[in-house]
Amino acid sequence: MSEKAGRVDGDPVRPGTYARVERERRFLLAAPPTPSAVTATRVITDRYLPGTRLRLRRAESPHGTTELKLTQKVPAARPGTVQGLVTNIYLSPAEYDVLATLPARTLTKTRFSVPPLGIDVFAGRLRGLVLAEAEFATDTEAESFAPPSECVAEVTDDARFTGGRLVRAPRAELLTWLAEYGMRPGVCQGSRRSASCDRITARRHPGLGRRRAGRVTPAMLDGHFARHTAPV
Repeated sequence: MSEKAGRVDGDPVRPGTYARVERERRFLLAAPPTPSAVTATRVITDRYLPGTRLRLRRAESPHGTTELKLTQKVPAARPGTVQGLVTNIYLSPAEYDVLATLPARTLTKTRFSVPPLGIDVFAGRLRGLVLAEAEFATDTEAESFAPPSECVAEVTDDARFTGGRLVRAPRAELLTWLAEYGMRPGVCQGSRRSASCDRITARRHPGLGRRRAGRVTPAMLDGHFARHTAPV
């Protein structure tokens, strides 16, 4: 795997010595996790630098700690559990501030840790998207993983649900992608938000067995975030 090259705008990219293999499976959920299941929370702002495989991340916890890092991801040739190679460089605030001046597309999400899953609840034009991921040290661990019942569909092989693609996705595209998996966020009528806004209904999806329908409402999100997130 270490000899594989990625490409950025037609140029070959070969990761260095410190790159590691990233094994990950991703799943769509119909709703955020219940507060009692959450062990940690972070508000994440990702800045994707156009024309590169680079991502600048700021992750803030409710306890006031902040993690800053620059990540290079070189994807595998084919979709699958082995996502590719990833290299992280941890930054000081001054280093982060310099890199944050570069043009970038921004994606914001709240990550809830519900071991063994990290569950991302997205904001802005991606509202209604709840994406869970699990990382693995070996291929065997990844292949034997049984997703929890809350998972509506697996999207490990669907590159549209990677950060680099989501950061460029208009809301209309996201709704189309979710509809393909039987998930349909509700549409708010008028300027006043109602209890049915951003609701997601989910149907059974082949390959994951019987799944429970769920929904996301503003009241659920607001109450959940008030207990588990820090101000951005």
